[in-house]
Amino acid sequence: MADNALGRFLRARREATTPPSTERRRTPGLRRGELADRARISVEYLTRLERGTDRSPSGQVLSALADALAMTADERVHLYRLIKAGTNCAPPPPPPLRPTVRATLDALEPTAAAVLSPAGDVLASTARFREISGLNDEQNLIRFAFSPESKAHYPDWDRVANDRAAALRAAADLGDHQAAVLAFELSITAGAAFTDRYDAAASLPPTTGTERWGPHLLVFETLYLPGDGEHRLMIYFSHH
Repeated sequence: MADNALGRFLRARREATTPPSTERRRTPGLRRGELADRARISVEYLTRLERGTDRSPSGQVLSALADALAMTADERVHLYRLIKAGTNCAPPPPPPLRPTVRATLDALEPTAAAVLSPAGDVLASTARFREISGLNDEQNLIRFAFSPESKAHYPDWDRVANDRAAALRAAADLGDHQAAVLAFELSITAGAAFTDRYDAAASLPPTTGTERWGPHLLVFETLYLPGDGEHRLMIYFSHH
């Protein structure tokens, strides 16, 4: 992370945040102690973050700071990108899909279907899935569920969000690195809307059931594919 970008961003947001009283101050915004109290961290730790002597805060700490500073969705994404920029570790590429898996998707047209990684990445899909999924440029079903656009797309958003968080928790608990990385990202960018569900996940996500995507009521089935990638084929049938 070049030149303590995280620390500078946190300090700038602290100094731009309206203090709790109207008393005259020599410095603008919140004092460190006031922000530390709001985020429930120590002043000493906040000082280390702002000075750049600690550049690896947990997702929980960053989410608490984002809440305390009333960050917008864009600011939360920027905060995550600052952390990501300092890691310098590219994720390993997913294992390639077998030609027979792609042939299966072709045979399923015009049904909505997609092959997902344990972390929810859409590795391949049918044209119908791309048409009705609402993902647009997004390539991860779980990240999309906690994006600003998702509530308009999922009429039953609360249930869908619970299921997506449970799926990510199950993958992370089984040691999937990309699932753990995405959980860290969403703890910052989505905050409590994600972390409350992720922390409370006490059961595996359903492998069959119904979901509403916009005007479409869909019945889904999950088929786990053999191989090293632990991919799953999700098939979504229109419910009549």
